[in-house]
Amino acid sequence: MSIDAREAVKSTQEQAVAAWIGYLNQLRIDGLLAALKTQDSNLKQALKTLKDTTERIDVEIVARNRGGTKGMHGFIAEVAEVGVNNARREVIGKGANMSWVNDNGKVDLIRDGIDIQQKFVNAGGRFSLGAVAQHLQAYPDFVRNGGKYQIPSDHYDSVKRLLVMSKEEAARLSKSSDSLSIRDWERVHNFFGNNNISIDDLEPSQLSYKDVQVGRYSQTLKDEGDKIRATDQSLRSKAYQESLPTFAEGAKATTAAAVIEGGTAFVMKVTTIRKRGKKLCDFDSDDWAEIAGETGKGLAKGGARGASVYVLTNYTATSAAVASSLVTASFGVAEQAHRFRSGEIGEVEFIENAESLCLDTSISALSSAIGQVAIPVPVLGAIIGNTVGTVMYQIAKEALSENERELFATYTKGQQELDAKLRMQYDSCLADLRNAMASYLGLLDFAFDPDPLVAFEGSIELARELGVPAEDILDTPEKAMAYFMD
Repeated sequence: MSIDAREAVKSTQEQAVAAWIGYLNQLRIDGLLAALKTQDSNLKQALKTLKDTTERIDVEIVARNRGGTKGMHGFIAEVAEVGVNNARREVIGKGANMSWVNDNGKVDLIRDGIDIQQKFVNAGGRFSLGAVAQHLQAYPDFVRNGGKYQIPSDHYDSVKRLLVMSKEEAARLSKSSDSLSIRDWERVHNFFGNNNISIDDLEPSQLSYKDVQVGRYSQTLKDEGDKIRATDQSLRSKAYQESLPTFAEGAKATTAAAVIEGGTAFVMKVTTIRKRGKKLCDFDSDDWAEIAGETGKGLAKGGARGASVYVLTNYTATSAAVASSLVTASFGVAEQAHRFRSGEIGEVEFIENAESLCLDTSISALSSAIGQVAIPVPVLGAIIGNTVGTVMYQIAKEALSENERELFATYTKGQQELDAKLRMQYDSCLADLRNAMASYLGLLDFAFDPDPLVAFEGSIELARELGVPAEDILDTPEKAMAYFMD
């Protein structure tokens, strides 16, 4: 009994390539699942932050009438700013970075260590800049110490637009349908001209002035929840797209498979020639040509295997082990088909060889799959499983082949003996049947003889031969008369 080590090595190398590609695929899937799980947590936290923000405004601001009719929206803006800012960060996994100071002092908010004074004032048509100027007079070192002023997003947009606008352009504003005017332009330029402050010391809020009004903030935060969900869905879609198989990854898998299979073919061919008794230094041009040919075939097959396994495992419901076995079986059957077409083998041998190839590759796939489950170490489990399974299968195949031959011989001998015995019984039965038939035909002729007396006697003998009871046979004139006359 012998084991084909070459085939075992070849099968193991093929399954190793498949397992490696399967591992790459699994890494992408695991990454997607991890990203989705993390995103579940991010979304939950962001929505909780918005819910807590709404409840805090309801309880601490509105219910207590904090700031009164004219100033309540300012406190709402501070709490809402913190909630919206933190929720937008949390949904993308960055975590909250802003807090509400809530002490009526010079600082309203703190974000990443930066002090922020927020001003939401619409009176006077100065885009909250008048309130900024008042605070700057009270705390002249606020900006110098790294502080920031925050105004409504719509106010900031108007300020920035007017600041870069020429006076000539501003003069035409009153003649247009634009809500801004030359007076607005003058106020903005006077503010920056009279105060030691630049546009860089201002920043827009996440919200506009109308978003934080008493009758509006609940809907604002509800709308923000919808935006958070949209952001979440966008991140999930991005994670899914990043988890999809790519041409670049497929090309890498194809190249790696070609190199591995080509390298294996090179080593095995060199080993084969060395076993002929040649030293490496004695290899001639024919040897190297033979090695190059086998290596080239290995490269081509490896590339085809890598590409095929990558496509099958990513675009069909096929495992890596099965995909590699399908490719191997396809190569093998194609080779047998070529031998059949060239007349090297007959139809029966072609079918038998193809069946054997498919069975061998199926055992390889099954062994690799079992090995990977039993040893959940990427690639290693498939290699060990395929090696053990292939060796056991080859041993069993040879042993089974010997047993099958013995069973077949025993069965054939038994059938031959039974056939001889049945033939003897058949001949004996046939002879008995011929004798019985000859006797029957003789009695039949006797029973239908033209002479009535002879026919009468013949009928009696025929009835006895056929087994009619003696009391029912009309063997006397009296019985015949009684039967027909009574």
